[in-house]
Amino acid sequence: MTINLKNFLSSNKRTSKIGHFQELKDIEGLNVSAVSADLYENGRDDLSLFYFPDGANYAVAYTQNSIVSESITWNRENTKNNIKALVVNTKNANTFTGEQGLSSLDDIAKTLTESLRKLENENKYEKTKIKDILFASTGVIGDKFPAEKIKANIPNLVSNLRINQNKFIWLKVASAMMTTDTKPKVAYSEIKLGDKVVRIAGVAKGSGMIAPNLATMFSFIFTDADISSVVLNKYLSNVLSKTFNAITVDSDTSTNDMVAIFATKKIKNKKLNTISSKEALKFEKALAIVCLELSKQIVADGEGAKKFITIKIKNSKTTESAKKIAFSIANSPLIKTAVAGEDPNWGRILMGIGKSGEKIEPKKLIIKIGEFIVAENGKISESYNEEKLQEYMKWDSILIEIDLKQGHEQYECYTCDFTHDYIDINAHYRRS
Repeated sequence: MTINLKNFLSSNKRTSKIGHFQELKDIEGLNVSAVSADLYENGRDDLSLFYFPDGANYAVAYTQNSIVSESITWNRENTKNNIKALVVNTKNANTFTGEQGLSSLDDIAKTLTESLRKLENENKYEKTKIKDILFASTGVIGDKFPAEKIKANIPNLVSNLRINQNKFIWLKVASAMMTTDTKPKVAYSEIKLGDKVVRIAGVAKGSGMIAPNLATMFSFIFTDADISSVVLNKYLSNVLSKTFNAITVDSDTSTNDMVAIFATKKIKNKKLNTISSKEALKFEKALAIVCLELSKQIVADGEGAKKFITIKIKNSKTTESAKKIAFSIANSPLIKTAVAGEDPNWGRILMGIGKSGEKIEPKKLIIKIGEFIVAENGKISESYNEEKLQEYMKWDSILIEIDLKQGHEQYECYTCDFTHDYIDINAHYRRS
């Protein structure tokens, strides 16, 4: 299974060398594959399969949008604690496709179970059943779901399954999920427990229609640890608030968002199933690293984005209050366009704080951009230097820090700037 260069050959993409990506290792108990079903009619990879020969425990968080993809409807109706496969397609969201979209998943699931039969017979794997399969779809909403194209390529998808995954293979499956993304998103971490190493690898896609609400795009995380689905759900819930729920590109929550973690059960350690154990805390920290890295990659690759923005709220009465203020700033088009224009217009930040609805004490506020204090004591800082601040605004990573001086809690979220490219991408999205 080779890298499909057509995934990267697009005039509107910012290119990245393979060497720029983190090194990833394989996850025992996972097979992966990505092929082209020609959904984009240009030969790029657009169909992925993650297959677990011996099954996997899993936990998942879905979008909180009240309108969801038929793929999510399928998953909710076929929920099991242990699954055998995840099928991902791009180009088509399978949302608002009615009975055709939902019934198509039945047909694809049947085709997949039949295509896996030879492989499972030869290796004496437990047979995959229709309800052992999860689906994830991303792309244009409302278009007829291309079931026949997908079904026709399921045998090819199965025949290309790889037991071992190096960086190139991870990038291949990650790039096969992309829509307006300009680059694939991958992350990896590992921890040593006794004489065993537990691995965690993740892939994600996301660039636009990104706003925190449980899950905010696609992210699929895999570990070889033996962890129950109940405990996996606790791990996932614990890390969401400061990772995938701490990002925003344009304040829009997709109909298809999905974050899932799968455990192949190959590395045994009973203490990982005790959420308060030292081993569990070590695993959760490694999981948080993977999730935060994927989250930041999504923001950095925001549609048309040129600058990565960190919003840090300090010394708040509550974490929830800090979060509301952080996102009030992060979601402001005025602030995001000012950053794009490299204009240190801190009055817009002040506006963002005020419109959050949270009670603040203006004279206590300290507003910083980078290391520069721009406002304090209810007015512009006496040390304010517009020339130095404008130089800082040219950086591709911008920090906005607000000290509320009201308590001891804090919250950090991540966003990007708004450029003319954001309009261009979304004005032509359906024709790209």
